[in-house]
Amino acid sequence: MSDGARPPKPRAGLRQRLFAWAQTQGDSPAYTALVDRYKRRLFAGLSGLVVELGAGTGANFAFFSPGIQWVGIEPNVYMHEALRAAAHQHGFAADIRAYEGERLPFADASVDAVVSTLVLCSVNDQAGVLAEILRVLKPGGSFAFMEHVASPEGSRNRRLQNFVQPIWGFVGDGCHVNRDTAAAIRNAGFARVEIETFAAPTKIASPHIAGAAWKEGINSNES
Repeated sequence: MSDGARPPKPRAGLRQRLFAWAQTQGDSPAYTALVDRYKRRLFAGLSGLVVELGAGTGANFAFFSPGIQWVGIEPNVYMHEALRAAAHQHGFAADIRAYEGERLPFADASVDAVVSTLVLCSVNDQAGVLAEILRVLKPGGSFAFMEHVASPEGSRNRRLQNFVQPIWGFVGDGCHVNRDTAAAIRNAGFARVEIETFAAPTKIASPHIAGAAWKEGINSNES
């Protein structure tokens, strides 16, 4: 899909408005301290054109290097005001585009890095989004991610996740608490994938994964 293509109709309903409001309320100090350690490590070395999927209200700006060219993909238009303010606060141009992750407005092999945090749980077509990430990344480009994922099959928490999913998905604007996102990333066709799993103090939305995946090409096989 080219950069000049017409964007899809943005998400703009009551559910999106409520979710955007909830995102401005912040997380618990314990959760924030935990995930910030992973974000700091994952995002510090990114450079060039960095595309953030589901940029939300701008919680990741504090971890990006000031020299990057940032583009935020955020289909929920009710997030845009807070996202724009956060971009300006951290010295980034507020290039915000109301696209879905399944249709990214970039040419093939044109993006240096893609970032997602707590996004792949809510996309309509997870495999399609991962395919789009691979398409737009340059050879050797990286995908940095942190996501909550399903608990192991047969575990008590997985049964709880499956039970609450219908109402969880509605309240969380399409979030799936029981998705095996780690397996989806490993099977997406990246040349190399590194994933760390960790427990999060969010009860149902735990465990989390954090890591990076590289498109085949320059530097993709380096350790």
